Amino acid sequence: MIKIICVGKVKESFYREAIAEYQKRLSKYTKLEIIEIPDVTTSNIEENITKEASMIKKYIGPKDYVIALEIEGTQVSSESFAKKIDSIYQTHSTVTFIIGGSYGLAQTIKQMSHWSLSFGKMTFPHQLFRVVLLEQIYRAYKINNHESYHK
Repeated sequence: MIKIICVGKVKESFYREAIAEYQKRLSKYTKLEIIEIPDVTTSNIEENITKEASMIKKYIGPKDYVIALEIEGTQVSSESFAKKIDSIYQTHSTVTFIIGGSYGLAQTIKQMSHWSLSFGKMTFPHQLFRVVLLEQIYRAYKINNHESYHK
């Protein structure tokens, strides 16, 4: 099972449509759960991150393999990502990805993560990044099943 915990909602319909398309494609391979938690927007950034972390933790199961998505994480190719996902399933039944809010993830979330993953040094809008993550997860399943899609 894939679980994606995200801070914030997807507002634009074209992002929602793209997300729905990848949810449909992934349903052939795995159960997918997307959990949206609300943005916390006070004037205190540290307080925002701490409150978001508290909400995120509620959705992390004790047996989940947790992947924090952050700029400081490891960058990998699509093939390496696919191998990593495949190897995680040898010991864990749920892979949980965490996409933080606009100020990133709390240190407590980073510390409880099994792996820190980066899609590059660039900053992406969170709504777009959710689509990119879903596409890469879908690509990983196609690679692992030796199906044409990845080039």
